[in-house]
Amino acid sequence: MARSNDRAPRHADLHRPIRQFDEADIPALLKDVKDPLILVLDGVQDPHNLGACIRSAECAGCTFVIITRKNSAPVTDTVRKVAVGAAETMPIVQANNLRNALVKLKDAGVWLAGTSDHKTSQSLYDAKMSGPLAIVLGAEGDGIRHLTAETCDFLLRIPMLGQVPCLNVSVSAGVCLFEAVRQRGHR
Repeated sequence: MARSNDRAPRHADLHRPIRQFDEADIPALLKDVKDPLILVLDGVQDPHNLGACIRSAECAGCTFVIITRKNSAPVTDTVRKVAVGAAETMPIVQANNLRNALVKLKDAGVWLAGTSDHKTSQSLYDAKMSGPLAIVLGAEGDGIRHLTAETCDFLLRIPMLGQVPCLNVSVSAGVCLFEAVRQRGHR
């Protein structure tokens, strides 16, 4: 359900600076945050998907979003328009090396939940999604990379009941983030 103040960003919003960081800033971004919820995007290349993911992350109360500097859509005007203001308020970490960024999260006590349709993945609805958590989603089509999946503490899958094998990455982000929100008791 959309909020009543759902609006397209004003022209002036697109000229506000975005809050971009790199993986060295992760410890400072986590400082004094009790139970962070973080969205990690491994190579999302479509600007519309990236904008929608950032918007969902902001709506779910994420602490920040991590994207890859290479093989990922940059934060363009299109991303900002689709994010409807979230790109200007949500800290965005552009990781030069995603594995290093994931290790920094783990070192800070954040659990990494990767999304995958691998047979060892557990259902999203059976997984513990409370506490310090980063949800890792992969690129359109390919999903998360092998090394990224190996770095995760556990793998999740969204149960699929139809004939199509997967959801769009931005829809998957919304489903996963709001299951975490539900499990954290925010109703």
